[in-house]
Amino acid sequence: MKEGPDIARIAALIGDPARANMLSALMSGKALTASELAAEANVTPQTASAHLSKLSDSQLLLPRKQGRHRYYAIADERVAEVITGLMGLAETAGHTRTRTGPRDAALRKARSCYNHLAGHMGTRLFDGLCKKGYIIREPDGVRLSEEGRTFVADFGIDLGTLAKTSSPLCGECLDWSERRSHLSGKLGRAFLRRFEDLGWATRDPQSRAILFSVEGERAFEALLV
Repeated sequence: MKEGPDIARIAALIGDPARANMLSALMSGKALTASELAAEANVTPQTASAHLSKLSDSQLLLPRKQGRHRYYAIADERVAEVITGLMGLAETAGHTRTRTGPRDAALRKARSCYNHLAGHMGTRLFDGLCKKGYIIREPDGVRLSEEGRTFVADFGIDLGTLAKTSSPLCGECLDWSERRSHLSGKLGRAFLRRFEDLGWATRDPQSRAILFSVEGERAFEALLV
């Protein structure tokens, strides 16, 4: 009898085209309704409901009831990392969707990945923080240095609040379009929220793109100098 984790079952769940489209849509970090996910997967509401039950039962999605609606979100960062890794593998292997129009260019420049900044500007942030010694790479991952803690606090991010939850403070996530790392974890999400709070960037309501204003992009670049 075979023993150990059943990766085939999880792979089959993610590998279904409709479910893969649903999971990709949820990588924006937003919770979506069954109807919205049915539209993303191009399936009927009944079919979507069956897919969502399987994903929820397998703890890949977290369903939440609010008012008359039930919303679905990626269960946790471990699931998000797996989806991101598969996106990178698909890109490397040449299995990509057709890219058209300026929206895709915007996505490749800056987008949300489970609510942290990805794309060119995401890797630019990570590289800049590493170059300044604020993020330290170690054999078992990355950590925030003491100088980094001072920098983050001066930028208006409350590390005390971030410490209240048990998920990792910071990590590196392989960016599928840049093929390099961007900052993930609680700190990655906090940076994106801070960029939005400062008015440097806004979210495109029609996609996962993060849109920096001209002034916001200048301020972003000055932050890393």
